[in-house]
Amino acid sequence: MPVRIVTDSSADLAADVVERLGIEVVPLSIRFGDEEYTDGVDLSVSQFYDKLASSADLPETAAPAPGAFEAAFRRQADAGADAIVCINLSSGLSATLQSAQNAASATEGLDVRVVDSRSITSGLGTQVRAAAEAAADGAGADDVVALVDDMVGRTHVFGALDTLDNLKKGGRIGGAQALLGSLLSVKPLLDLSSGEVAEAGRARTRRRALEWLRDKVFSQPAVEHLCIAHGMAPDLDNMLDLLAPRYPADQVTVTTIGPVIGTHGGPRVMGLTWVDPA
Repeated sequence: MPVRIVTDSSADLAADVVERLGIEVVPLSIRFGDEEYTDGVDLSVSQFYDKLASSADLPETAAPAPGAFEAAFRRQADAGADAIVCINLSSGLSATLQSAQNAASATEGLDVRVVDSRSITSGLGTQVRAAAEAAADGAGADDVVALVDDMVGRTHVFGALDTLDNLKKGGRIGGAQALLGSLLSVKPLLDLSSGEVAEAGRARTRRRALEWLRDKVFSQPAVEHLCIAHGMAPDLDNMLDLLAPRYPADQVTVTTIGPVIGTHGGPRVMGLTWVDPA
């Protein structure tokens, strides 16, 4: 392919998708105290959630160094790429995009385009897959960038947190508020469609939170690329059942939220992402 696609590990892409479409994924790092791990390399998703459950402190995430992106760009060029399109985690949430931009500036002679997805997890992943499929069909770099830029404003990300513990550990709310929230089974509802975290409401029960997510989708006449992104949620089937009257399971992509987003969303976080029709 004359155009190659690079992204970061917050896209939560399945390994078979990465391999089939020839996408290069540059991993972020996760730190639990003095222990540092490379996302997807020496820390699997299941291992991450096990450690998250047993850790007293919230882990920290770190963007890849510019050198990691530069190495990825040069590998793709050596493999025959005429141009490289790098699509990254929202600049409103991470320094990852800036790292990729710094790397692009350092790779003189290479045609590298860095795109801000303004999205996370399967919202980013959907854009990356679309770009890789277009590149596989022979689209040039300008067309691939235009495709992603067009999708950015149409990509929606909504999430329901199952626990306030991670927000408490991260110092976002006081301990008394966290205790009150857990006693009332309050489930924070988030809208990340702008590329930043915005509170969208609160549900009193987990069931209500899942119904709220369903209603967000059902309020749209039609959606494309509907995905469920979840943090090892045991009630995934319940979410699929709620969507089934309009979107049967074979029309919904399911992805597991990895350490980058899972650090902040916490265990059992449930999210829906989709793209509005053009």
